[in-house]
Amino acid sequence: MALIPGKVVLFGGGTGSFTLLQSLKEHTTELTAIINMCDDGGSTGILRDELGVLPPGDVRQCLVALSDNPEVRNLFNYRFGEGRLSGQSLGNIILSGLELQYGSFAKAIEVAGRLLHITGAVVPATLDNHQLVLHDGDATVRGETAVAEYAFCNRDAVVALLPRARINPAAQSAIADASIVIIAPGNIYRSILPVLAVDGVAASLSKTKAKVVYVANLVNRPEHTKGWHVVDYVAQIERYIGKGRVDIVLYNTAPIARALLDKYADEGELPVLTDGDRFQEIQATAIGDNLVARGITKQDPADTLLRRTLIRHDASRVCELIARSCQ
Repeated sequence: MALIPGKVVLFGGGTGSFTLLQSLKEHTTELTAIINMCDDGGSTGILRDELGVLPPGDVRQCLVALSDNPEVRNLFNYRFGEGRLSGQSLGNIILSGLELQYGSFAKAIEVAGRLLHITGAVVPATLDNHQLVLHDGDATVRGETAVAEYAFCNRDAVVALLPRARINPAAQSAIADASIVIIAPGNIYRSILPVLAVDGVAASLSKTKAKVVYVANLVNRPEHTKGWHVVDYVAQIERYIGKGRVDIVLYNTAPIARALLDKYADEGELPVLTDGDRFQEIQATAIGDNLVARGITKQDPADTLLRRTLIRHDASRVCELIARSCQ
């Protein structure tokens, strides 16, 4: 197994980050996950609305991914299947309870990290309470859930955070000390760009000497990225962090299992395009490989509040490729 050299920082949130972190912790000795804080749907949205807490969902997933304690990991993953708590994540409730107890979300993560015995660190991109806003021409869409449901194909659309959110000093420090920054796969407008839109993130990335590696998505979402090429994702990311700032982009070249592809195609989700000619449009080194996991991931039947992505990256393969490309 190849080790990734130096300090590794991952940007993201959601399923893509969870999948990658599970393997990254085996490939590096110093790992920090910097997490999107815009989530307002599902279990997280209910807790934000009713308790006024910061969004625990993406943070909880990443803590679980880095946990070495299977019993507590299962506890944090548990979802209620019936009653008034149906669909709620116990881990989200615990994190919100810890935040209310200590008056600090950062302290809540610290305590939960000890309970879960995590490898590495989970750091919110910001500790400022805010809302995700999408500007699409004359249209303004407010809230992460509303953005998820809003259909557009205008690549000039931009995300912003209201009120403006400042970078968490712990995140700023991690970026400054990093050898490699990995931008995880995930929903570009709901998970990835919101992290990069935090005040201070782009400036921190401009100062760090770390290589920036982007792991491209496997499929396009019809409401946001219909017909997108890997290059289109890189171009969007660099609108926020600076042209040419992505050093390496990793993308999948392997066919996706027919049963899974057919299921996604029925909903308009098709593989991200990888035509070779277009890679000349970006400065990043593009590396294609077999990066799709075999088999079909099943969603927890109690997880009824959101639809989860079932097609996943082969995280171990991705990590091996990162290690080789960043030597």
